[in-house]
Amino acid sequence: MVGRTVIGVIADDVTGGTDVAVAFRRAGLATVILFGQPDEQTILTYHDAVVIALKTRTLPVDDAVAESLRAAAWLKNHGAVQLYFKYCSTFDSKPEGNIGQVADALADLQGARLTVVAPSSPEHRRTQYMGNLFVAEQPLAESPMSHHPLTPMTDSNVVRLLTAQTDRPVELVSQKTVRAGARAIRECLDDLASRGVRYAVTDAISAADLQAIGDACRDDVLVTGAAGLAGGLGRAVAGTRGASQSHGEDPVGAGRSVALAGSCSSRTREQVAYMRDHDPAFFLDAIATPDPEKLAESALAWFASLPAEARPLIYSTLEPDELRRSQEILGTERSAAILETATGLIARGLVARGVRRIVTAGGETSGAVVSALGIQGGTIGAEIAPGVPWIYTTGPVPIAVLLKSGNFGDPELLVQAVRAGARTGEASLAGH
Repeated sequence: MVGRTVIGVIADDVTGGTDVAVAFRRAGLATVILFGQPDEQTILTYHDAVVIALKTRTLPVDDAVAESLRAAAWLKNHGAVQLYFKYCSTFDSKPEGNIGQVADALADLQGARLTVVAPSSPEHRRTQYMGNLFVAEQPLAESPMSHHPLTPMTDSNVVRLLTAQTDRPVELVSQKTVRAGARAIRECLDDLASRGVRYAVTDAISAADLQAIGDACRDDVLVTGAAGLAGGLGRAVAGTRGASQSHGEDPVGAGRSVALAGSCSSRTREQVAYMRDHDPAFFLDAIATPDPEKLAESALAWFASLPAEARPLIYSTLEPDELRRSQEILGTERSAAILETATGLIARGLVARGVRRIVTAGGETSGAVVSALGIQGGTIGAEIAPGVPWIYTTGPVPIAVLLKSGNFGDPELLVQAVRAGARTGEASLAGH
């Protein structure tokens, strides 16, 4: 028995997919995650929610829309009535899209009159007030996200950001309305819909706010947001059952672990710096070696020289000035392509050499690893940090992967994660 698909999720990157999957799992919904487009041969284990983690965040608009609609059609064919479009809690996108255009296409597919837009995720210190998105205490446009190499966010106002990506009316549901509770929110949403508004950008600064929003849009055919709203919606759907799932057994156990870091976010830079002080580290220098195959060969040769008990880091993370120099010399797209290809080759080589736990930092890095290893999906294990679970792949030789968004986790996270394998998994660290 594979269960009933209550919610079908389309996530615009791999780490975002794991983040939303664990939010639904916490809420008490049995959740399966699939990487890339599934097909009719895809086997689903028991589930209430299915997450399809795509890699559409930085794709051209037409490609992102086509990929998202393809995933949505598969989910609907497998019973999903409600769809959830998951994007980053910092509303990562280029000025030209593609969050708005994908939402438009999904709304048309679902026949949605009005769609909630709620990027807030307070547990990750992402909140929205009067339409303005904050990263911790900083407005989005004043945070390190303003220097993101692929999706620099230079405006903090979600209403303006979304309006630039759709020709459909967008209005704000203010914090005052949200604090009045689910009924007030629902009345506001219905009023907006009656006036022809198509998107309701919804303030939220606490988990209670997101629970009220989740309760209000429990029966909507399309909902959009980050993992914060997914948690509120999941609890609303699960009703009084609560989070009843156990973490289950770790099928991988003790084994060699490696961290692969490619994100250049400020938090990943801190994590890489911390790990370099504690464990062996190898830098992927795309300027010195712009051939991904040679770059991967060098990294794997270095790995082979380490003692068996080593828990190393292989990274391409750069400081902002170094990143700009690399992009000026190689070009932004070429630089990214070299490092993503090399990282995928390294992941494949590590598994061939007996590595059974791989920790990745960054959405593009995680996507490269998942693609290179041919990981189609897996079961969600316990979290090592909020929104960062172990995922156990299916197959005769399971692998444990930890797919960390660039901005998530404490500075010690990479070190803790690679050492977790030496203690037979996540049990001593999860704490959830």
